[in-house]
Amino acid sequence: MLPVTRIPLIDIAGVRAGDPGSMARVGREIYEACTTIGFFYIVNHGVPQAVIDAAEHSARSFFAFPVETKRRAAVNLRHRGFNALGDATMYQAKRPDYKEFFSIGLELPEDDPDVLAGQALRGPNNWPDFMPELRPALYGYYEAVALCGADLLRAVAVSLGVDEQFFAPRYTKRMQRTQMVYYPPQPQPQPPQPDADQFGVAPHTDYGCITLLWQDQVGGLQVREIANDTWIEAPPIPGSFVVNVGDLLARWTNDRFRSTLHRVINASGRERYSIATFYDPTYGALVDPRELGASAADVKYQPVAAGDYILGRINDSMGYRKKRAAQGTAA
Repeated sequence: MLPVTRIPLIDIAGVRAGDPGSMARVGREIYEACTTIGFFYIVNHGVPQAVIDAAEHSARSFFAFPVETKRRAAVNLRHRGFNALGDATMYQAKRPDYKEFFSIGLELPEDDPDVLAGQALRGPNNWPDFMPELRPALYGYYEAVALCGADLLRAVAVSLGVDEQFFAPRYTKRMQRTQMVYYPPQPQPQPPQPDADQFGVAPHTDYGCITLLWQDQVGGLQVREIANDTWIEAPPIPGSFVVNVGDLLARWTNDRFRSTLHRVINASGRERYSIATFYDPTYGALVDPRELGASAADVKYQPVAAGDYILGRINDSMGYRKKRAAQGTAA
């Protein structure tokens, strides 16, 4: 029996198979979800279970290393690598997020033209020398989820009444980031009482276009339901990804689509693992609401380069970048 949730569940098997009738149906369901709660689950998403299992196993193995070992692959200025507890603080949160994570992006060599030009966040990944098996497992997952994301965006385009290939030329060199995330059991204060200031991830919206999240069976993800202004659970559903609208897609749609606050509270007493993929456009892709139907009179947002917006949000939330910015070294 599936968990009870008010977050829609959408079967995208037909979209992945290229069925036009399914594309129209899924487009309608996506539009309903994205204009109300801003979240939905996808099932029959086509990412092989063996690929997911390999990535999960690698995540559990990586985070089991001592923190001193993991720091050998510490996050660099390209936002690739390991982030320890305390490295990320969301918005006006009073405490850093209670999580560790490891980030990768599109694998580009040092002689790539954009890397040579100094484009922010571009370059090779920062793979750990102490765990060579992580690279094929996590990058295999990265590429498989990218194929799913590309098909999903075709349905998003249909939902918005534009050509289904609208997003494709804006993803020729995608800014996709994938993060393995580890949430230790949150400390329980004595005497036991809710700690309103401590989150696995504090309330936030995502930066980019769409996010595809795999989560284990522990739970803890919560979504701010706009209609009732209350927090609701986004429980684990086997075989699914949780998908949500990010800020860039909300801007692109002139706020027709909702970029919704969400958070993680790991009150389970157990370790929690997830793998988040932020499926975002090419750095220079122009996010302009007029492209998706907003009139000049009604437009709420000026055009912005996708990469510039994402970089600004990363700079605002990541402690290592704030420290280096203060020293005049962040890029």
